[in-house]
Amino acid sequence: MTEQSLQGSSSTQIKSNSKGGFPLAAVERIRGAQILNRYAIYAIYVAIAAFIIFGTIASLKAYRDSDMLYRLFYYLPYVLVGLTVPITLYDAFIILRYQLNQPSMVAISIGLALIITVVSLLFSLSGWLWLGIAAWMGAAFLFSANFKRFFKFMDEQASSDTPASSSTHSPNSAN
Repeated sequence: MTEQSLQGSSSTQIKSNSKGGFPLAAVERIRGAQILNRYAIYAIYVAIAAFIIFGTIASLKAYRDSDMLYRLFYYLPYVLVGLTVPITLYDAFIILRYQLNQPSMVAISIGLALIITVVSLLFSLSGWLWLGIAAWMGAAFLFSANFKRFFKFMDEQASSDTPASSSTHSPNSAN
């Protein structure tokens, strides 16, 4: 075999095992992280809805003395957003691993959320805990935008790799 045929077969093999320059396994891992991030965002939406619904019900005159409604209004959103923290950390790892965003952006979003949450928990600053929770929510939405941008890029790469569509005119056709 000649050197050219070896190079041609290896580039074909690399192209078939990659998508947009990323290995297929990496693309699947990033897709899985995007799905997990979507679940985290749904949990955040449920937390916001629970805060609004139970807060409204707890403010009604008939339910002002209900300890259960107050606990649902106060703690359920914290618990729901708290459940998204491991997912957000995994998403941050995937984003850093495959360099889907600048490391400083990921460090600021995760670091700020972590610092605010830990400080407010350590020093019993319950009035500040909402700020840490809001930072975790923001990180989840930031990572969602990163995943959308990555897959938009992948779709653009895939469309540029395909042959020209029939709507474009070839240079040999008469206009």
